[in-house]
Amino acid sequence: MALDSSASQTATNALQAIPFGTIIGGPLKACIEAQALAAQTTWEFIQNVGLNIDPETKEKKAVNVTFQFIQNGEMVQLNVPLLTIVPIPYIAINTVDISFKANITASASSKDESEEHSSSDKKASFSAGYKGWGAHVNSNMNASVSSKKDSKSTQDSKYSVEYTMDVNVKAGQDSMPAGMSKILEILGNSLQVTKPTGEIEVNAHRLLLDNGKAILTVTYKNQEGLFDSDKVTINEAIDKTRTVEGNKVFYTLEKADNYTVKVKDNDKLQTIVTVMASETAPKEVTAPQQVKPKIN
Repeated sequence: MALDSSASQTATNALQAIPFGTIIGGPLKACIEAQALAAQTTWEFIQNVGLNIDPETKEKKAVNVTFQFIQNGEMVQLNVPLLTIVPIPYIAINTVDISFKANITASASSKDESEEHSSSDKKASFSAGYKGWGAHVNSNMNASVSSKKDSKSTQDSKYSVEYTMDVNVKAGQDSMPAGMSKILEILGNSLQVTKPTGEIEVNAHRLLLDNGKAILTVTYKNQEGLFDSDKVTINEAIDKTRTVEGNKVFYTLEKADNYTVKVKDNDKLQTIVTVMASETAPKEVTAPQQVKPKIN
């Protein structure tokens, strides 16, 4: 009887039919999609929480949180970017463990049974007689043949396929990307203390006319700590002669007087600068000469 290899062939076919690509690739694809969704959530958090969009210019600006406190006897204001004081969600998948187990059971059995029975019985008789000139022949033959053949064949095969898969995903707060870390460092370095009403700075509160002129330099920071040179004003006539370079406003004053430097739309913030003529050097005091008496 030939060796029955149907069981091993069945097991091989069952193993080849297992969709390993789908079984292993499916969880990995799901993890990649989850990671992409987490990154998108982080970006939406930064946009919705940490940034404001100017409705006119469509520019994005960092949202600042303002604190007021007393420093050196006066009320000051601290402007802090919101992204530097709130945790930014950086959820990342750290590990993905996929455990796959396949159990294939195949068995086959065959049984052949063959039975053969045969029997035969032959009988023959012959008798002859002769009478007169004729001949008479008498023959009698009996023959019997019997045969019996029985065969039986049975074949049984069965197989089962069972596989299980365990997927273990671990996720947690990931480290901050280098680019975002640099941005937060820049924002952290921009922390500054300002005055709630803004601040005017001048190069001097007392100026002397030199060759009939005195140069006044003014800088102004608003409540948010931003330079705003357009808001600086003295009066309409003098403002016509002013020049602006960067964040500084320059005035050329030609008259000895008191000048009030103000901020437009903010009457509470102003400072006075006094321009004086060139000081006259004090005259030398000559001691009276002593007259010696004449001696005759």
